[in-house]
Amino acid sequence: MSYLNEFLTFDFKSEHVFEHDLEHDLSKRPQFSTPKIYTANGNLDKRWYVYFSFRNPETGKLERMKNIYGIANTYKKKEDRLSVLTVYRKRLIILLKKGYNPFENNEALFEKEKAQASKLHEPKSKATPKVQSTSVTTEEKIETTTDKVEKSSSAPSVEKAFDLSLDFKKNVISDRTHKDYRFHANRFMDWLKESNPDIKTIDQVDKALIQTFLSHVLSNTSARSYNNHRTNLGALMQTMEDNDIITSNPVKNIKALKTKPERHKTYSKTTQTEIFDYLKKEDPILLLYIQFVAYGFLRPIEVCRIKIKDINVAESLIKFKSKTNALETKRIPDMLLEELPDLNDFDANSYLFTPDKFGDFWDTEENNKRNYFSKRFKKVVKEHFNLDKNYGLYSFRHTFITKLYQSLITDYPPNEVKSRIMHITGHSTMDALEKYLRSIDAAIPDDYSHLLK
Repeated sequence: MSYLNEFLTFDFKSEHVFEHDLEHDLSKRPQFSTPKIYTANGNLDKRWYVYFSFRNPETGKLERMKNIYGIANTYKKKEDRLSVLTVYRKRLIILLKKGYNPFENNEALFEKEKAQASKLHEPKSKATPKVQSTSVTTEEKIETTTDKVEKSSSAPSVEKAFDLSLDFKKNVISDRTHKDYRFHANRFMDWLKESNPDIKTIDQVDKALIQTFLSHVLSNTSARSYNNHRTNLGALMQTMEDNDIITSNPVKNIKALKTKPERHKTYSKTTQTEIFDYLKKEDPILLLYIQFVAYGFLRPIEVCRIKIKDINVAESLIKFKSKTNALETKRIPDMLLEELPDLNDFDANSYLFTPDKFGDFWDTEENNKRNYFSKRFKKVVKEHFNLDKNYGLYSFRHTFITKLYQSLITDYPPNEVKSRIMHITGHSTMDALEKYLRSIDAAIPDDYSHLLK
């Protein structure tokens, strides 16, 4: 453990003396470079930090160490940010002078400095009042300035910390995931204001507090919701740790709860045929939507993303954003191509599926589109055929992958069947496919009565 973040939060004195000595020592063969502050040429949209190099004992060469951010980048004014980093730089100089070595265990030094810092903060006896002086020394000016910065450099508020983490995440996750993160962060902060109003700063948020919140979620919802809150809060707080907003992620050691996975049953051949025949007359848009799930093995939300320009009829190909948000290309089977309307009549940038017609513009979030078709399916199909909660749009994907498996298993050995299916369905690993096939009971054996006689 480097202890560097903890070191930099101690209250050190006479920092200018150590810096002077450091410059003298560096005239010899230096073990480390003079720490410097990177200000990105004053650009507050970029991260500022303190940086330095230390001599690697194995190679004998100076090696750049991890940048020190602390909480500097939570400040939006140049002077505030620079003041905080100036304190970090001064304290780092002191540590290096006292023997801090990033390649070694610094626990002994850490404990020594911790004890010293505690003594410095002990209240002075009333019996020995300090005599006022009419002159102020340079050292006292430095200490006064440092004290002011320390008071303004406390940990950011809970809200500020989550906002910063969400900003860091914005460019590396999908919009939908970002909104999920924001939703769970807001739920935690709303609960915090109501149940623990004294908790103001992010350093006050510990494992026990997060666990209490998650227990509250569980008592009002489900184990699945508990796990979703745990996962997303954990991801945000890990980003805080990675960016030195907090020293450690309190969610790390909170275990997920076991949940019963949602089960979508496959349709019988009779029910599936009846549904398709019914939709040909009642709702052709919903039927084609389902056929993309059934014949193309796409997920409902992936179908919602399809634009006219994504479909290459001439080469029987379709491009779409997959579950992992990567752009994938799949073969469109002839039976699905035959169901498509004439795409030449539509704007290339329009969506294939909208509420009222094919090839139109629909300005709403992907999640809303998927929910819309789920509700439409419930009203048009589930209520008409009196289907229970175990049947849904996903059931068509399961149904036709099961058909695919059972058709191939008559001609090929199991391993080859799975290799062929994996190529069609787009599962990333064989293990993932096998787990999926088990979950939908695709590999049902033939009658084995003769083996029991």
